[in-house]
Amino acid sequence: MRDWIKHRIPNEDTLKAHPGLRWMGPFLRRPWLWQLNRRRVALGAGIGVFFGFLLPVLQIAGAAVFAVLLRANLPVAAVSTLVTNPFTYAPVFLAAYQTGGALLGEPVKPVLASELADAAIEHPVDAPGWLARAQDIGKPLVLGLAVFAVVGGLLAWALVHVGWTFGVYLKRRRRRRVPRAGPGPSR
Repeated sequence: MRDWIKHRIPNEDTLKAHPGLRWMGPFLRRPWLWQLNRRRVALGAGIGVFFGFLLPVLQIAGAAVFAVLLRANLPVAAVSTLVTNPFTYAPVFLAAYQTGGALLGEPVKPVLASELADAAIEHPVDAPGWLARAQDIGKPLVLGLAVFAVVGGLLAWALVHVGWTFGVYLKRRRRRRVPRAGPGPSR
């Protein structure tokens, strides 16, 4: 499991050169930020997914700060924020809006979300009109994103723990099945 993760996450030099993380300079030298063990990787994944859903901007910076504070694996936290990206924003925000509306007991107005996106693209300077429309979907959207962030973060943490444990189990099982090479039985 450790080798699989090591080949897929960015290395220390790549993250130090990232413009969004360069300001953390001396904190990036902490050796525990780069350790690949189950607890740190699971915590990093949970933090990254949490901030990936919660913040539409500055996700990596928020995840990096909390990875340093909670001693989680920094590269995993940074990469797992990409659970939301430019391709997934629209479906995630729509699902979060609908979830928040259902939790608040408010009727869901899907037309408002598309109107808001169209208004932001067509008239980005029209702040009063855009702000009024944003307030209509604001509460359900924020609540839905908060629910997605908490549930997604806990789920990512649990899945990494279960996956890591299962990977270790399979590795031990394979070791037991393979006969050891060495001197043959003595006669």
